[in-house]
Amino acid sequence: MFQSQKEHAEKRNQKKVVVGYDLGKLFAQISYCDLEGGEPETVSAVTGTEQYNIPVALCKRKGVGQWYYGKEAVKFARGEEGILVEDLLTLAERGEDVLIDGETFDPAALLTLFVKRSLSLLNMHASLNQIEAFMFTVEELTPRIVNVLGKVAAGLNLKAPHICFQSHMESFYAYTLHQDRELWKNDVVIFEYHDYLKSLCLECNVRTVPKVVFIEQKDYPEMGRRVFQEDEEARTRQMDELDQLFEGIAQEALKDRIVSTVFLLGDGFKEDWTRESLRFLCRGRRVFRGNNLYSKGACYGMAERINPCDGWKDYVYLGDDKLKANIGMRVLRCGEDSYYAVLDAGVNWYEAAADFDVILEEGNKVDFVITPLTGGNVTGRSITLEGLPERPRRTTRLNIHIEMTAVDQAVITIEDMGFGELFKSSGKAWTQTILLQ
Repeated sequence: MFQSQKEHAEKRNQKKVVVGYDLGKLFAQISYCDLEGGEPETVSAVTGTEQYNIPVALCKRKGVGQWYYGKEAVKFARGEEGILVEDLLTLAERGEDVLIDGETFDPAALLTLFVKRSLSLLNMHASLNQIEAFMFTVEELTPRIVNVLGKVAAGLNLKAPHICFQSHMESFYAYTLHQDRELWKNDVVIFEYHDYLKSLCLECNVRTVPKVVFIEQKDYPEMGRRVFQEDEEARTRQMDELDQLFEGIAQEALKDRIVSTVFLLGDGFKEDWTRESLRFLCRGRRVFRGNNLYSKGACYGMAERINPCDGWKDYVYLGDDKLKANIGMRVLRCGEDSYYAVLDAGVNWYEAAADFDVILEEGNKVDFVITPLTGGNVTGRSITLEGLPERPRRTTRLNIHIEMTAVDQAVITIEDMGFGELFKSSGKAWTQTILLQ
C-alpha cells in the first residue's frame, strides 16, 4: 500500500500542468489543467469553498518588512496595523513609484510579489516545477500592460518554457470553443457586472476559411453597481428597478440576434434580483452564472498554443489586438510559383515577427502580399532596394526581418547578404514601414 501511495505521488509530481491566471483590477483567479487535456479546475482562495476571487491587494506591516496578500491583506489592514495597497495592476500600468510606510517601491515589483504569493494557493494541486505553460489574461492588452506583464513574468522566475498573455475577449473565445457545440451553434453573449454592466457578443462567420470569430463589446454605464438599502421595502424596490433596467438592456442587446447561450459574470449578479430579466434570457437560450470563465479560458487558450486540436485550427479569432491579415510573398519553389506565408492573421500583433532569407530573382524590388480576413481585397506592398549592387539573376541573398509595431503596421528590414564567395555583401540594409489597411 505504501509503495502505491509513493508511486501515485511520484506520478502526480511528474504531471505537467497549464495555469490560467486572470489578473483583474480588483480580483485575481487561478485555474489549472493537465497539459494533456481535461477540464480546468479553479483554485479556491478559501480551502473547501468555491470562493475563487483573490483580492489584488498587499498589506505591509507598519515598521516591519512583512507583507500580506489577498484576503489576509484586507483583513490585516482593518486592524490598522498595516498599510493596504490596492489596485496593483493600475499602479504598475502607471509606472510611478509607490510610497509605503516612508519607503518607495516599484509598482511592477509589488504586483510581482502579489502574483508570486498568490501562486502558493496552487501548492495543494501542483508544484511550481510542474507548470509547463502559464497564461495571464487581463481585461485589455494595451502595449503598456504587455510591458508590465513581461516584467511580472520575468520576476516570477518560473521554469515554465511557455509564458503568454491574452485578453478577456480571447479567453472568452477559447472557453467557448471548448464547450459542447450546441452551446455555440449561434451567437454567445456575456453580461458582466462589476462596477457597471458590459456585454460581449461572440459571433462566427462560417463562410470564410478559416472561420472568423469576432467579439463585440458594449458598455452600459447607466447600470452602475447598486448599494442596496437595509430597509426591506426599499431594497425590494431597488431590486425591481434594477431587474427592469437589465431586462430592457438585454432585450436591446439580443434584438435581431440568434443567441444560443448567455453567461452572467461578476459580483453584481450575486444578489437575487434577476427575476424577470432571467425569465426573458432563458427563453430558448441556455443561461449560466459564474465568475471563473476567463481563468478557465486562459487555460484552454494556452493548451491550444502548445497542442492545437484539429477543430481549433478551423477557427481564427480577430480581436482588437490581433493581426487581421495574412502577410506573405509570391516565391519560386522547385521551378513553380507558390505562396510563402510570412505572418498569419489571428496572432497577437506584439508577438508577430519573422526572420528568413530569400534569393532575389532579379531587379531590386521585394514584393509582399496582404490578404485581409475581414473581407477586403488582396493588395501588394513593394520595397525598392535603392543602391543594391547589380548582379546576375538569382545571385543576391537577402535577409528579411519583419515585426509588427502596431496592430495594422509592420516594420520590414532587408539586408543584402551577398552570395557566398561569388559576391560579398554590400553591407546595405533597407528599413520600411508598411500599413496593412
